[in-house]
Amino acid sequence: MPFDISVELFGQKYANPLVMASGTFGCGEVYKDFLDYSKIGAFVTKAVTMEPRAGNKPQRLVETPSGLLNAIGLQNEGLKTFIEDKLPNFENYSCKVWVNISGASFEEYEHIVTELNPFDSISVFEINVSCPNVAHGGMNFGTSCNDIGQLTSSLKKISKKPIIIKLTPNVTNIAEMAISAEQAGADGLTVANTFLGMAIDTEKRKPVLDNVTGGLSGPAIKPLALRCVYQVYKAVKIPIIACGGISNHNDVLEFIMAGASLVQIGTAVFKYPRCPEEIENGLLKWGKAKNLNNISELRGVAHDA
Repeated sequence: MPFDISVELFGQKYANPLVMASGTFGCGEVYKDFLDYSKIGAFVTKAVTMEPRAGNKPQRLVETPSGLLNAIGLQNEGLKTFIEDKLPNFENYSCKVWVNISGASFEEYEHIVTELNPFDSISVFEINVSCPNVAHGGMNFGTSCNDIGQLTSSLKKISKKPIIIKLTPNVTNIAEMAISAEQAGADGLTVANTFLGMAIDTEKRKPVLDNVTGGLSGPAIKPLALRCVYQVYKAVKIPIIACGGISNHNDVLEFIMAGASLVQIGTAVFKYPRCPEEIENGLLKWGKAKNLNNISELRGVAHDA
């Protein structure tokens, strides 16, 4: 019997546990000529805000050892253009589509959810309370248990789709934030967003990023993100979607064993757009070699050791 890597979550079936992370996959159009979308479970759109955002001024990206710093600043065309130009394409993709939502106030989040509720091509709302690169909203919500709880509760009252809260790791105790979201009714948690970092140009004697700081992603943060998932799994019962430095099938297995139900791949696709296909093949070969039945059986097993 072949190793089953499909995942049942939120009353939905995912072909495998691989989800393309927000901010790395556009709104699906970017990789359609490079990647077979049937080889992923879902992708998350780049953040959608109520009004268009130009993002931060250049320089907004800088490579670091085993990582990438970004300070894009949630650049996007705004809700109206998203609905008119991006949403019609979602029916053409052979995977689930999640929409990442960001706002500067509770009212903005609520408005976007209300406007997107009617579209059946959207499977999940991922609520971004954790972006470290914007002056208003984003991580301001994600560092307060009270704000996370209030926002989650208000969105659950109006949403017709599962609500996933994307947590920031840039807090003293991420488990406390997770518990607040769970108690307020969140259906799941993305753990976690980027880690706050910076780089300095020693020739110019100034920060490389115009924003000074940015979010660090890539293999460098994997051990940190893995620790976050492990801690959150011990604290809550709702599903966890892992995110942070995942680039091969062994990374995926580590995060599932730490407690994740799904895993997000981000920076790795910049280097190699077809890496999800290799990861899927790696998972199938690994499971067959171990004579296992279903990948979901591995969830949280590291806690039993």
